[in-house]
Amino acid sequence: MGEPLRLGIVGTGSISLRGLLPHLTMDDVQDRVNVVAVCDPVLDRAEAAAAKFEVPAAYPDLESMLDAGGLDAVSIASPIGLHFEQAVQAVDAGVHVHVNKTMTTTVAEASDLISRAEQRGVKLVASPGELINPRLQRIKDLVAGGALGEPTWAVTGATFGRYHEEEAGVRLGDDPLSNVNPAWYFRKPGGGPLYDMTVYGLHALTAVVGPAKRVTALSGVRIGEREFRGQLLPTDMDDQTMMIIDFGDAFFAYVYGVAAGSLPNVGRPLIFGTDGVINGATLNGEIIDYPGREIAESHGYTSPLPHVVGDHRLMEEAHVFEDVMQLVDWVRDGVPTVATAEHARHVIEIIEAGYRSAATGQVQGLTTTF
Repeated sequence: MGEPLRLGIVGTGSISLRGLLPHLTMDDVQDRVNVVAVCDPVLDRAEAAAAKFEVPAAYPDLESMLDAGGLDAVSIASPIGLHFEQAVQAVDAGVHVHVNKTMTTTVAEASDLISRAEQRGVKLVASPGELINPRLQRIKDLVAGGALGEPTWAVTGATFGRYHEEEAGVRLGDDPLSNVNPAWYFRKPGGGPLYDMTVYGLHALTAVVGPAKRVTALSGVRIGEREFRGQLLPTDMDDQTMMIIDFGDAFFAYVYGVAAGSLPNVGRPLIFGTDGVINGATLNGEIIDYPGREIAESHGYTSPLPHVVGDHRLMEEAHVFEDVMQLVDWVRDGVPTVATAEHARHVIEIIEAGYRSAATGQVQGLTTTF
């Protein structure tokens, strides 16, 4: 099986501190993956994270980390607007790449990145890997098997609220690991609830019903400033977007990413049909069964994931850890993942087309598939 995959973490903000580093430095995965370096432009934070999680090296930027050598792969956990540039740096250096959601901000960037990875012969895994979830796999089979009769329409979406300003453990403290400023979530490029939160529902919905055909939308900025620890954070990225997505044959979905408020009982996904409704974990009000459901529910999880075992079940952001382990398995064992860059590109095109529709007042056709 060879040596453990030598992994670098790009960015030591919330997702790394709560998810990537706690999981990937656990003893039970060290035979397969070792975190050997981290980087962050806030060098104090990178150094503090390295010290806390016993990572050998900390750098101020990805270029320095790559120049130091000794990496097989990176997990990019920086602000979304930086993902493309940093993923290109890693791919061009011949390093395998996991990109946290959302992979890029435009479909052109996504296509460029996919092409570069193919040319360099490196593996590219994109979060969120929703179809890794056994429950979603079962839902896909149910819909394909006619459990809903003819699917008629669907809903998914997410709201910002004040989640990022008040995120437990990483925002309101006094040291570099607990005072991470969330300003980028509200700025261009890459901020806003679509790229950050609605992306999960879009991945899940398209995994079940397939690629979309057209998008129309309304979008804008509703909350012009947000308060964080006495500081006003300007919002220049749309925080209020509502889309209608056409999947063909008059099957439509309502998809939203908003500043505050959400629809009640909206699971991931919520799909209606002539014979009933799938809402999250239920089909017509009855719990959907799938392999591992009882174990997952006994640990407070909605669904088991292949690598989320033992103490990993008790930790935050287990799905992010799972996505990285998909890359580890692919590189070490030659096992491809369902968390494909092509799927991520299609979701990115939906989001980008939504913003373009809102700006032009015109329905936007989609060109990608997966």
